[in-house]
Amino acid sequence: MTIHEAQQQLLLQLYHIYDDREAASITDWVMEHITEWKKIDRILNKNVKLSLPKLQDLEKITEQLMQHKPVHYILNQAWFHGMKLYVDENVLIPRPETEELVSWMLEEVGDWKLEVGGLRVLDVGTGSGCIPIAIKKKLPQAEVWACDISEGALNVASRNASEQNTPIELVRLDFLNEAEGSKLPVFDIIISNPPYISTKEKSEIDKHVVEYEPQTALFVPEDDSLIFYEHLANFGRTHLKGFMLMEIHYLKGPEVKSLFESKGYKVELRNDMHGNERMIRVESER
Repeated sequence: MTIHEAQQQLLLQLYHIYDDREAASITDWVMEHITEWKKIDRILNKNVKLSLPKLQDLEKITEQLMQHKPVHYILNQAWFHGMKLYVDENVLIPRPETEELVSWMLEEVGDWKLEVGGLRVLDVGTGSGCIPIAIKKKLPQAEVWACDISEGALNVASRNASEQNTPIELVRLDFLNEAEGSKLPVFDIIISNPPYISTKEKSEIDKHVVEYEPQTALFVPEDDSLIFYEHLANFGRTHLKGFMLMEIHYLKGPEVKSLFESKGYKVELRNDMHGNERMIRVESER
């Protein structure tokens, strides 16, 4: 089977479970992995036959894709802020909207002088470590911390931090346990993409997300969907000197805004690239 034939076969299969654009993107990524050639090289060599080991590898990948397993977990790769990170089923797959959150934070920092250091940042629920690693890359003199309840997630974050040569302080703790969170120091900036999807919304979520991505990083109780924002607000009253930036559910902006305002914060909501209200900045008014 030639490269072109293999690519067309995979693409046609993926059309059954993904829209055209996503199917094409996944096919391109898989074929690059199989052939180790960029798109232009595959086009120029489209009639080259794939070896038996490569065909077997493609068959295994295709089988997993057809079971709705995300390509990121199959290839153990995800791109974030120009970095190729390791991911597995212990962590959420980094999303472009989270890149926007990091970019907003870097905009806010602006021209802060870090000649003596002193800027301390915390990422709550770090997962793959994509947020703190991206921040440390841009602000190497900052002291960057990250916490998560999952040991598996912290192992992934540690691996990525090492591979990206970005030393960050990783802490395992249950952020919803105030006694554990109280042991952390005071931070200039807190950033987080916490769980915020109500369990009743599971039926509306894509199969490849619900069946493979970590549930604890996605879902919150139906009757307490703002639980993480409540704890972030309380934590900030004793552990925040500057501001917090967080991702939010695109339908719950007013609720999250009201929560933080009730606890004495100034609040700014911001839309993501799709026009959805997906990010919030809060700062104490006192």
